[in-house]
Amino acid sequence: MAGLTALEGAALVVGGLYMLVMGLLGRPESPQQAETGGLTLIALGLIPLIAARGLLLRRSWSRGPALITQIIALPVAWTLLRSHGVLIPAGIVLAAVVVTAFYQLVRPTTIEELGIRRPGTTTPDA
Repeated sequence: MAGLTALEGAALVVGGLYMLVMGLLGRPESPQQAETGGLTLIALGLIPLIAARGLLLRRSWSRGPALITQIIALPVAWTLLRSHGVLIPAGIVLAAVVVTAFYQLVRPTTIEELGIRRPGTTTPDA
């Protein structure tokens, strides 16, 4: 689950770097828009990367950002699935990653491993 979250973050950072480089060196219609979009994607990519590190270290706070990443990525996958050409396989891959990561994040085993207590449960006496 941490690996899938890191993969999503890395993809955002790579996409952002590509947009930024093309905005600086290429000939986009709007260099400022390409640069701003690139920086935005890089910043958004840092969120799942930080969450993935937290998941690896079993930090309970990391589950929230990881779940939000999946919720945001699902409509992106849907949009890619409804497009044409090479974007459809990308949508299939993204949808598979999102569904798998989301399932892993909501499993009771994961919740327990991260030390998240559910309402109404008590901890055993030490």
